[in-house]
Amino acid sequence: MTDEIEDEREDERESGERIILRPGDPEAEARMRAISSPLRLRVLRLCAWESRTNKELAELLDVNPGTMLHHVRTLVQTGYLAAEPDRAGAQGSREVPYRATGLSWRTPMPEGGNYILVETFLQQINGLADDQLNVTWLGLKLNVEHKAELQERLYALLNEFKQRPPDTDGETYSMFTALHTDLNPPSTRE
Repeated sequence: MTDEIEDEREDERESGERIILRPGDPEAEARMRAISSPLRLRVLRLCAWESRTNKELAELLDVNPGTMLHHVRTLVQTGYLAAEPDRAGAQGSREVPYRATGLSWRTPMPEGGNYILVETFLQQINGLADDQLNVTWLGLKLNVEHKAELQERLYALLNEFKQRPPDTDGETYSMFTALHTDLNPPSTRE
């Protein structure tokens, strides 16, 4: 990869703007494929706050290390993960830790990707106790303007917290939101 391309990717990662993925663009299509996997999305979550090696990721997600290496390489090649300096592992082996770049936050999901997010969410919460999950379900009736306002304000709030540095004394949390059309709305009686 040339220095110029790497500089562009660094600018992309640092800017707060959403990235537009255009079908037909090989790099965009590679990125769309990269985030079309619940396993890869879980890898990004695990590497968000601390660097992890391929071996650590494979153990945490109960995946064969060779399979995990394929997923890690895909995420590195598309800019979602970055390799950090090598470190010494067990018995003097060389380990490469990886860290999420934050690029996925600004990248829209490809067509059909919302179902991948739901599947990823379900995998993430599997095994949590009731007191470890705070779920709210709310029905709203909004016009187009108010729906857009809600979406913009939610994104702004989430982005504000995403841009903050992590709390050194904090615990890690994941958040999943979904706004969807109600296919079975209540009847409107006056």
